Amino acid sequence: MNGLWKTVTENFVFVLEFVGVIALMFLVAIAVQKVADKKRGVKRKIFTTRMMAVVGMFSAIATVLYLFDFPLPFLAPGFYKVDFSELPVLIGSFAFGPVAGVMIEFCKILLKILIKSSNTAFVGDLANFTVGCSLLLPAGAVYEFFKSKKGAIAGCIAGTLCMTVFGSMFNALYLIPKFVVLYGLPSVDTIIGMGNAVNPAITNPTTFVCLAVAPLNLLKGSVISIITMLVYKPLSPILKEGRSMAGKKQSKLL
Repeated sequence: MNGLWKTVTENFVFVLEFVGVIALMFLVAIAVQKVADKKRGVKRKIFTTRMMAVVGMFSAIATVLYLFDFPLPFLAPGFYKVDFSELPVLIGSFAFGPVAGVMIEFCKILLKILIKSSNTAFVGDLANFTVGCSLLLPAGAVYEFFKSKKGAIAGCIAGTLCMTVFGSMFNALYLIPKFVVLYGLPSVDTIIGMGNAVNPAITNPTTFVCLAVAPLNLLKGSVISIITMLVYKPLSPILKEGRSMAGKKQSKLL
């Protein structure tokens, strides 16, 4: 805990920025649910006992999946790792709305920091949270408005594409320059060189994000989406048990 507190104090401004991003994601998620409920003509509580119980359970699962990340050295340098922690996040978003998804994503990051601290001064954790939200918010938003199997498929496709595009831009404009400063590297060229060792076609930041970062996010989003489509239908009745009958009449389960 002393090490964690030291990291917080040394990066206080960045931590405040992180908190601001988290608050923004919650506001966006709440707005999406409110607009969707208004369109369907229903009044739904955002926070329910069952929803909070599922958030707690899925946060624990997401944390475990996050801790077991792994590199794909044939696609990107080893410091880029893939995890499937967004799987319970996306399932929770479909079951209870984007707010639940953002809550699971936030709790996952918080639990990981408490268990394992942060070796990137929270930069990597911010990246995971933000890129994760770029998957769950579009996917959850589409499904909120079109609660059907086609709506879920469209949501997964929209979320995967948004995560791929946003993740690439976020890396190019923010993360890569931030890691250069964080690790005291001479320049961005050092990271580009690592990418070139994996793929000779990588010669600049643009080719780095297009040929390394984008494929990683596309692969991750696709795998998570496919698994979600396979497991959500049998899980849905269990997760939603106890919701109001009015809410059930307004929703078509997959």
